[in-house]
Amino acid sequence: MSEQVYEPKIIGFLCNWCSYAGADLAGVSRLEYPPSLKIIRVPCSGRVSPELVIRAFREGADGVMVLGCHIGDCHYATGNHRTARRMPVLRALLEFTGVEPERFLVKWVSSSEGELFAQTVQEFTERLREMPPLETYLTADV
Repeated sequence: MSEQVYEPKIIGFLCNWCSYAGADLAGVSRLEYPPSLKIIRVPCSGRVSPELVIRAFREGADGVMVLGCHIGDCHYATGNHRTARRMPVLRALLEFTGVEPERFLVKWVSSSEGELFAQTVQEFTERLREMPPLETYLTADV
């Protein structure tokens, strides 16, 4: 009897202009990455509020990714600066509530980096597979 591999549920908030286009490039280039990622296309990584990330965990995600444009390349000038400032604070809050910081990833992936996108999803999935599934940890409404 073969052992079944744990497939973590991953939510990815991808910036429309860079990371989502990078995911599209990975797809048209036929680069393989785990199907466990559910992509949510957002106008800018700066629009991803901490509440959205917490909600994703509360709704059953084992991991959450926020992918945006490289610093200095934001379509909206400073959106990724906002992300860079507030996501470390969110990471600390998640850790305080019992969510391992390894379950949350913020990374910059441009539209021309399909390979980096596929590699990032693969590595994040492998990291989560080494951890047990995350039980719903938040009971209060956010």
